[in-house]
Amino acid sequence: MTLKLTVPNMACSACANTITNALKAVDANATIETDPTTKLVSVDSQASETAIKEALAAAGYPAQ
Repeated sequence: MTLKLTVPNMACSACANTITNALKAVDANATIETDPTTKLVSVDSQASETAIKEALAAAGYPAQ
């Protein structure tokens, strides 16, 4: 399942790395693309949308 999420708090590559690490903790095999310029995160994962959004929120980057 591929999710495309907007993460307004993502401002730089360090933010993107934090997001990637938080999502890899939920699904180590996930394919994650982050773009701080557009504030978009694309996640291809077996984890549920709820689990992904909770991981983002816990890392300080709630998705919309």
